[in-house]
Amino acid sequence: MRLERFRFRAMGSPCEFLFFGASRPSLAPIVEACGREILRLERKFSRYREDSLASRINRSAGDPAGIRVDAETAALLDFAETAHRESGGRFDPTSGVLRRVWDFRSGRLPDPVELEETLGLVGWSRLRWDRPRLVLPIAGMELDFGGFVKEYAADRVAEIARRAGLGSGLVDLGGDLAVVGPRPGGAPWLVGIRDPRRPDAAIARFALASGGLATSGDYERCMIVDGVRYGHLLDPRTGRSHRSGPACVSVTAAHCLIAGATATIAMLHSEDDAPDFLSRVGLPHLLVSQSGELRGTMRRLPRRRTAFTNA
Repeated sequence: MRLERFRFRAMGSPCEFLFFGASRPSLAPIVEACGREILRLERKFSRYREDSLASRINRSAGDPAGIRVDAETAALLDFAETAHRESGGRFDPTSGVLRRVWDFRSGRLPDPVELEETLGLVGWSRLRWDRPRLVLPIAGMELDFGGFVKEYAADRVAEIARRAGLGSGLVDLGGDLAVVGPRPGGAPWLVGIRDPRRPDAAIARFALASGGLATSGDYERCMIVDGVRYGHLLDPRTGRSHRSGPACVSVTAAHCLIAGATATIAMLHSEDDAPDFLSRVGLPHLLVSQSGELRGTMRRLPRRRTAFTNA
């Protein structure tokens, strides 16, 4: 058995499959099946495609009849509804419209009036979800699957690889990880968590034998205005950049989807409150404070070169 790496771009991110097999050609059918699934989900849920389901949902905004969705989409909406409720409104897929007023390349803060008007389109409680019918009652409202579909895709791909007979593999979709199976012999995968202030370095490393791992940080997009740093994480309740949270949160769970939502919600707590939230959830986690302090329940390994570094 040998380790083969398959690198590609999807869902706006650098991605990689790390699969063990007899040879690279022998893994090709599994890689192709996994690639088709990623492409299917991207075509279905990308807001950048006019022919996607996500775009059709958003075009239905303002129509009192709404739109009927399939079972897969309904399951994701059920998950989003639960995450919204349990997070106190911090997890909210309707908040994607805030990108209309937040342009992190501009170096300018949103106009307060425009921000307030756009905030009127945000709020899971405004939509009506009565399975299988979804109604976005206000014209201009949107549903953005981008905050959790990549984690869902990682879980789906790992499951497809397992069903195809792959025993050892790791799926990385832009830093969202799902384990197909441990390394040959049962050894875990060694994964690194990116240092939020030094993107080319890992701040911690872990052993991951099953499930998924997701990381949320304040380093992906940001801008400095009048000496103040504004990160890309926007609080759906205020429409403003959330500036009081940790620098980075990583979570492991049975599914990458759950890990990703938990990490995002933790980031939208204050740095003081995030540890309590994570303790209540009870999932293994690592929190990196703004000062670089590491806290959490994930068992860290001694620092050295890892076989794989989470991006």
